[in-house]
Amino acid sequence: MLINKDSENILKIHTYNPSETKLLGEILGNSLNAGTIVELDGNLGAGKTVLVKGIARGLDIDEEPNSPTFVILSTYEGNKDLYHFDLYRLSTISELEDLNYLDYFYNEGITVVEWAERIKEAFPENTLKIRIEIPFERSEKNLDKRIITIKGDIKWLLSFKNTVEQALQI
Repeated sequence: MLINKDSENILKIHTYNPSETKLLGEILGNSLNAGTIVELDGNLGAGKTVLVKGIARGLDIDEEPNSPTFVILSTYEGNKDLYHFDLYRLSTISELEDLNYLDYFYNEGITVVEWAERIKEAFPENTLKIRIEIPFERSEKNLDKRIITIKGDIKWLLSFKNTVEQALQI
């Protein structure tokens, strides 16, 4: 895993296999404050659900999340509940309102929303934004490499960076 702080409120992390992406998610889950909303974006197959599985592990959730594409929302109980949305099939905020999304966004659980870019207006300004990208410059040795960009509050990002470095002894 490689960690770079690109600017004041952006952290870039490179993972090289699904296990590292899941481990990063676990550390993330341990680091999230109650009530955090996470926008999770990336192409199909980028590893969004792999990261969510790690977040669930970090929240001490026994059940492993699946991609909720066909159900739009899955909930999981842990030391903080996890609300896992997938907006791939939605295109308007009114469709999201039909799900009473505010009940999930504004409570003590952790809300993670895949395909968040489809309905940007639903998210408050202080949302933690994570984008997972499959780099173009992959080789046979690193087919599973991912670039994970995290944008959020600078104090939280610095604390998270330190936590990741300590956990991985980087």
